[in-house]
Amino acid sequence: MKLELLRFSSQKEDTLGLLYIDSNWVCFTLEDEFRTKKLHSETRIPAGEYEIKLRTVGSSHQNYLSKFGPDFHKGMLWLQNVPNFEYILIHIGNKDDDTAGCILVGDTCQQDITEDGFIGSSNPTYKRIYPIIRDELLKGNKVTIKILDSIL
Repeated sequence: MKLELLRFSSQKEDTLGLLYIDSNWVCFTLEDEFRTKKLHSETRIPAGEYEIKLRTVGSSHQNYLSKFGPDFHKGMLWLQNVPNFEYILIHIGNKDDDTAGCILVGDTCQQDITEDGFIGSSNPTYKRIYPIIRDELLKGNKVTIKILDSIL
């Protein structure tokens, strides 16, 4: 399975994107802003291609396990081998304060030119796309995400 994240707007506080699964658009994304020098919890990850695996340890995993239950949640969606970053996840959130380099997903999007970017309906979005990705991983199939800077 191939995911593709096309970043379309990068401003002072955040980066907005479009997430595709196997060439089908599924949702908006929000990440931290671009920085030439990494600032902990305030910098988006570099464009590139990363494998996704399930992370079954850590506080995020425990929180999502409590929130969604063991029948739904089988581990966090974890991007592998991101240069100079650890534990980059795809998860729920609405604004740049909800991420520390991770990728947030949502069904609605507020522009980030005159206001800070915001994505809404993050919980239902996550509940819709997580099983698609989770099930591929549980079958033992490789899942990758390619992150592209469009016009940035």
